[in-house]
Amino acid sequence: MSDADSQNTSEKTIHEVTLPVADPKDPYAMPALMPSSADRALRSFEWKDYAEPTRKQEDFRYTPVERLNEFFAPFEPSGSCEVSVEAIDGSELPDTVTVEALEKGTAPMGTVGKPADIIEAVEWASVDSALVIRLRGVTETPVLVSVVGNDAESLDALHIVIEADAGARGDVVISHTGSARLDEVVEIVTGRDSDISVTSIQDWKDGSKHVGGHRLSIGENATLRHSVVTLGGDVVRLRFDQDFQGPQGKSDMLGIYFVKSDQHIEHRTMVVHNQRECTSRVIYKGALSGAGAHSTWVGNALIQPQAPGTDSYELNRNLLLTRGAIADSEPNLEIENGEIVGAGHASSVGRFDDEQLFYLESRGVSEADARRLVVHGFFRELVEQIGIPQISDTLMAALDARLSGDAAAIDAADEALTDHTFQAASDEAQSTEE
Repeated sequence: MSDADSQNTSEKTIHEVTLPVADPKDPYAMPALMPSSADRALRSFEWKDYAEPTRKQEDFRYTPVERLNEFFAPFEPSGSCEVSVEAIDGSELPDTVTVEALEKGTAPMGTVGKPADIIEAVEWASVDSALVIRLRGVTETPVLVSVVGNDAESLDALHIVIEADAGARGDVVISHTGSARLDEVVEIVTGRDSDISVTSIQDWKDGSKHVGGHRLSIGENATLRHSVVTLGGDVVRLRFDQDFQGPQGKSDMLGIYFVKSDQHIEHRTMVVHNQRECTSRVIYKGALSGAGAHSTWVGNALIQPQAPGTDSYELNRNLLLTRGAIADSEPNLEIENGEIVGAGHASSVGRFDDEQLFYLESRGVSEADARRLVVHGFFRELVEQIGIPQISDTLMAALDARLSGDAAAIDAADEALTDHTFQAASDEAQSTEE
């Protein structure tokens, strides 16, 4: 190295730029250095670290906490929920799927993040084991995890871990039916170059309550399609926290919900972009019918400084089918990195599109059928994006039944979900098309 080069190197070292430090007494003096939602949020396995929820807390301001206070302290799980795992067509699981129960504290249980609120921390304090489902290689037939509730009076808790090896391909469907008061946490971790989908269906009977959350971590160059379909339950409050393990991961978070009178259905998503060149899409759609029907969607996306090349978007749309229904929709986006491909969000709450209704009615379609067709199209595209043909027709039948308001049709659709006649519905639809 020449003397000139040595001198230049020395000068660069001396004049190295240092970032200023935010003043904790005046955080607004430098907004770019203010702590993000991820920095502020408490994460702990200790339920006592959390204050008892009230409507004054940001995370619970839309939640009817008085209807969920039994989940704010540890309890002895009743074991009333029956859990089984099989291929969705009723056949035996292939060699690419293994299922085992692990004691609490045994990896991979508890390795995907930490509880994000008191409800998840209470679940951790209450359970003593986890059901672990591992996927490797290519699993052709979707895996069905069936959770059947048999008691809406006693409290139960479940912990499920879905772990996908590097390069794994497969679909997992978690079906919740029956009656229950359940606190459930699902951990999902996907290995490098994997392509996995997980769909959680909540079709609880009246009187049921379902709380908890999913914690998701996506491997390098991996794709996770995470879908949620909530069709029943007096109170359902689920949150979904996700980050990336490596660069070039892709996340699709899809949600469908139908809320009827006096139900409260709440979904919260949190996507943290902590790796470079990752993509996320969050799309949630809901319809509400009846007085007192209440939905809440809170979507959070955070792009951290170490995540250049991020491409992120979140969308929530709500259709109010009757008067007296309320939909809260709150998208939040925090960007701490200017070198991104794109970032955006949108939400809407409204009634039917008058132009669509007029178009259909002008062609002889009755108003009732026109409304049903509009909502059918509203949901159909998202059901197809879930990407599991074996459940598509059964889910659309359940949504159409709720749109019709026919009690017998709703019971029949719910029975199909309870009996897991997914494959039969798909086959029938295919033969009809032929």
